[in-house]
Amino acid sequence: MTRQIKLGAFLPGGGQHVAAWRHPEARADGATSLEYHIKLAKTAERGLFDAYFLADGLATNGAGREGGSAKIAGFEPLTLFAALATQTTHLGFIATNTTTYEEPYTVARKFASLDLISGGRAGWNVVTTATGEAAQNFNLEQQISHADRYDRAREHVAVVKKLWDSFEDDAFIRDKDSGTFYDPEKLHDAAHVGTHFRVKGALNVSRSPQGHPVVVQAGQSEAGRDLAAESAEVIFTAHQRLDTAQEFYRDIKARAAAKGRNPDHVLIMPGVAPFVGETEAEARAKYAQLTDLIVEADGLALLNGLAGGTLDLKGFDLDGPLPPSPETEGMKSRQALIRQIADDNGFSIRQLYQHIATARGHLTLIGTPVQIVDTLQEWFENEGADGFNILPPWLPGGLDDFIALVTPELQRRGLFRTSYEGRTLRENLGLPFPVNRHAAARGATLAAE
Repeated sequence: MTRQIKLGAFLPGGGQHVAAWRHPEARADGATSLEYHIKLAKTAERGLFDAYFLADGLATNGAGREGGSAKIAGFEPLTLFAALATQTTHLGFIATNTTTYEEPYTVARKFASLDLISGGRAGWNVVTTATGEAAQNFNLEQQISHADRYDRAREHVAVVKKLWDSFEDDAFIRDKDSGTFYDPEKLHDAAHVGTHFRVKGALNVSRSPQGHPVVVQAGQSEAGRDLAAESAEVIFTAHQRLDTAQEFYRDIKARAAAKGRNPDHVLIMPGVAPFVGETEAEARAKYAQLTDLIVEADGLALLNGLAGGTLDLKGFDLDGPLPPSPETEGMKSRQALIRQIADDNGFSIRQLYQHIATARGHLTLIGTPVQIVDTLQEWFENEGADGFNILPPWLPGGLDDFIALVTPELQRRGLFRTSYEGRTLRENLGLPFPVNRHAAARGATLAAE
């Protein structure tokens, strides 16, 4: 089968752009409207997207000031996705959940439940949670160091995967005549004792039609890359240029291979925020419309949030250069990317927040369908991406534009599906079914005999 682009849809109800909620077409209360999210999910499925993705924050300050007013309050993603799963049949649902402030058993149980509810369409975006405000909501004075968060995350993911293998796929017999509900020999404790966690198990949720949820990760630091290469099946990433995307792509694939994994089973999906029009002038007018709606305070707070709260710009000339900031214990890679964007383009503070306002460091593309697809195809065919996480700048218009204008051009070039390949997220992403470790061990023993 010819390799094709995979597409995620990053659809916060309030929109991606820092001023998206102010767009004339936008629903101002979209972030907390179930009806609106159902509409977005059905639209994404009509557009044949692989998955609906949502980030998540654990504090009002971090979410609100980093993303604009519309992100200060919204739904917890798994709760929302459980509702949306009942309204769709093929679309996957990738929810962000923290390894720093939740226990493995709770995370494993929630995602296994969503996977069953959706018929095998769940994915877990593994994050370590980067803000000090979040730490203060979870009984801490300040956030755990970057290195310690990732050390905990590595063990956390390993425990969750053990728990997802508690029941073998054929453990449940449910024979009414004999009274046998399940085979006890096919239920296994996690029996984990490690540095951060002691978990006996087993998990009290069975496996789904796709085995277990797809594991997603988005870290770009050294620790983040290593965790992704070891554990992730899909990796979200942010790049402004093909050369940096290629370096990341090749590095992750090489690391995965060194860990004994098939690099083709680790999909790299950079974020892209498209402004598309029938003409380039129309696309640029859409970009200018949102840029003109940015509230200055939101733009400055966005920069500070992406710098890990280390960049207080009060009193600085907004038409002057970006001042230095102390290194964060938050999102180190994103702080570095913001600095790179400012330096590469010679942006003033004002120009930088206007540029970042669309997608927070992800690639912004402005143009016709042909121009947009030319860039996506170049990255896809030159070791820059296996697919893309699409960030419509405003909703619903940005999503509608992509499906109406960009998707047909992708399909015309044979780069994107014309129908779903299967019913599970793994089938549509082309990822293998994860064989239960206990069933695999039994099979290996029998083969050796």
